[in-house]
Amino acid sequence: MELPVNVFKRALRHNKPQIGLWVGLADAYVAELLAGVGFDCLVIDAEHAPNDPRSVLPQLQAMAPYPVHPIVRPVHGSVELIKQYLDIGAQTLIIPMVESAEQARQMVAATRYPTRGVRGVGSALARSSRWNQIDDYLQRADDEMCVFVQVESLKGLANLQSIAAVEGVDGVFFGPADLAASMSLLGKPSDPAVQAAIVQGIATVKSAGKAAGTLTADRKLASEYLAQGALFVAVGVDTSILVKAAKALAAEFTGGSRNTHSDGVY
Repeated sequence: MELPVNVFKRALRHNKPQIGLWVGLADAYVAELLAGVGFDCLVIDAEHAPNDPRSVLPQLQAMAPYPVHPIVRPVHGSVELIKQYLDIGAQTLIIPMVESAEQARQMVAATRYPTRGVRGVGSALARSSRWNQIDDYLQRADDEMCVFVQVESLKGLANLQSIAAVEGVDGVFFGPADLAASMSLLGKPSDPAVQAAIVQGIATVKSAGKAAGTLTADRKLASEYLAQGALFVAVGVDTSILVKAAKALAAEFTGGSRNTHSDGVY
């Protein structure tokens, strides 16, 4: 049995932009529906959505037959939690709230087996190795791991150059909402100061030879990020898409408000 190739990681290495969608409805049926619509990747959110390894597993299984790459964002950067997500088959992670190079190195180490890292060995129990049916899984798994660290604070921005330089960090993902809050602009991720910080951040990450990513539902802004050199842009969130469409339909027949918050993906 062959080891799954991380097509997302390979695309980034070839400077091919990847367009994604955030998935927060925490349901395998929804995940499968979205897996077939044409995005390069889907981000299963376990930080703010009601997900854990038991709910992420069926979503990974539902996406598997489709030409889309699943990404998992854990609730926090825990070595033990990362081990569980890797064992159920995740190959790409976005780790939230990374603020230092030391923390970034620990997150990379959590995705690698000893002696390159500290990932626990339990492949006989793991979907990732197809329960030890993938030849040489333990020797080959590290090469298919992709680690994005999420910078979303002023402290993280201050340490961005050293974070991006960490070996094994494939990319840096900028979290506009928390970054705005850190800049005393809570609820204002579209503020020019926040956007300027992200654009500068993209340049810094790009200069380090790594991939920069972020999330926005503003199509013009998404295009601007791509033009600035971002290689991974999530352009919407499933919950926001559903709410917006449902409100518009209800308003058409009931006369209610169609208004939605401009920064609704956050």
